[in-house]
Amino acid sequence: MQTIQTIQISSLTALPDAAREFIASMGNHTLFAFHGEMGAGKTTFIKAVCEALGVTDTVNSPTFAIVNEYRSNTSATPIYHFDFYRIRSLQEACDMGIEDYFTGGALCFIEWPEKIDALLPPDTLFVTIETQADGTRIVKM
Repeated sequence: MQTIQTIQISSLTALPDAAREFIASMGNHTLFAFHGEMGAGKTTFIKAVCEALGVTDTVNSPTFAIVNEYRSNTSATPIYHFDFYRIRSLQEACDMGIEDYFTGGALCFIEWPEKIDALLPPDTLFVTIETQADGTRIVKM
């Protein structure tokens, strides 16, 4: 897997700039699979990206709902935020209509994508968030 962009986040105050940098690097991709250990900051980063995209809804982890839908004030197309941490099987993801979400053209931000790897389309852009010893985060696309 080739890294096309690396973003360093030195503190929470640097998140808005990092989110804008991420958005500038998104290109035409709509599916983003976020990898990172528990506490790496996946939800926090996705929240910053959503805010930079004009989402005014409360952005939080859809751990129990599995998917949250957000609306941006700059686009009529919804943004979907998935958290597959608690999913028990690929069939469960299929039953919720995951294919429709992934092929609908909306932005999809996916946490714990390794739980549904077999269902991710080939055009999914993989994002890794790594925690450094000094507390900074490195985002690799």
